[in-house]
Amino acid sequence: MPRYAAFLRGVNVGGVNLKMSAVAQVLQDAGFTDVTTILASGNVLLDSRSGVAAVRRKAEQALRDEFGYDAWVLCYEMDAIAEISAAYPFEREVEGHHSYVTFVSDEAVLRELTELATDAGAGEKITAGAGVLYWQVPRTGTLDSTIGKTMGKKRYKSSTTTRNLRTLDKVLRR
Repeated sequence: MPRYAAFLRGVNVGGVNLKMSAVAQVLQDAGFTDVTTILASGNVLLDSRSGVAAVRRKAEQALRDEFGYDAWVLCYEMDAIAEISAAYPFEREVEGHHSYVTFVSDEAVLRELTELATDAGAGEKITAGAGVLYWQVPRTGTLDSTIGKTMGKKRYKSSTTTRNLRTLDKVLRR
């Protein structure tokens, strides 16, 4: 049975506060198996016989029904997460910087975000990968960076979520 990583957008940041044990129970009740959460930022591993799109729809609906918020979930098979992580194009650990991967489910949005590389600030690196935006930014400038200022816009909520590369490493170790 395929193993998936489900990344919940905007959980435990910006007003949507959920206990990960409750999230795991809701997803288990929705029919997913071997549900495990990692950290408190909406990272869930689960098994399902369904494909990626069906897993996403089912998880979003279960979370919306139970918690009453506009849930957005991006799902990937674990092999895809490993490939995305391995393809990170910048030095993984740079003193004073954060290394991120923004998962993007809409190709038009990915193209739009990739174009922001031309406006990248000092020390900020932006490049597209397969369905993702790779991003590195100085620690002190994350929210004021080109990508940081853009990602909070409503337009991106349904099709993007960002994870620190270290978080992806934790997901892959499970």
